[in-house]
Amino acid sequence: MKLDEAQRLIVAKWIAEGAKLSDIQNRLAAEFGLKLTYMEARFLVDDLKLTPKDPEPPKVVEPPVAATPATAPNPALPGIGAALPPAGGKVAVSVDQITKPGALVSGKVTFSDGQLADWYLDQTGRLGVVPKVTGYKPTAADVQDFQLALQQEVAKLGY
Repeated sequence: MKLDEAQRLIVAKWIAEGAKLSDIQNRLAAEFGLKLTYMEARFLVDDLKLTPKDPEPPKVVEPPVAATPATAPNPALPGIGAALPPAGGKVAVSVDQITKPGALVSGKVTFSDGQLADWYLDQTGRLGVVPKVTGYKPTAADVQDFQLALQQEVAKLGY
């Protein structure tokens, strides 16, 4: 596993460019005819006193947090909080008489633009919404109205 000085510089350049160890292993085989195992490639890079760069973790863009009053009930914990404000009336929520399999409670919602969706609350408290039209996204105001109306409907059931 001896490399001449020119080959060492090329490997150092690959690492500086951000190549992973598996990339270096493949390039050594393709460009220099050196077929090394992954471990041998790792030892070679270590012998050259080079350290591959860790890829930067993807930057997570957090959505802006909507200001909610401290007394607002948590949708995942119906019944927590004092009184529920009345729903806006633009969104209609109904609860199924027969709950969908795997759900604690389920139903239908009609958004202000007339679009329909099924909704369910599973045993872990996660809310799922399945629109009838693939790719449909309700407006933020509709989502907020839906959550309030859903809280009221679920509270009526005693959850």
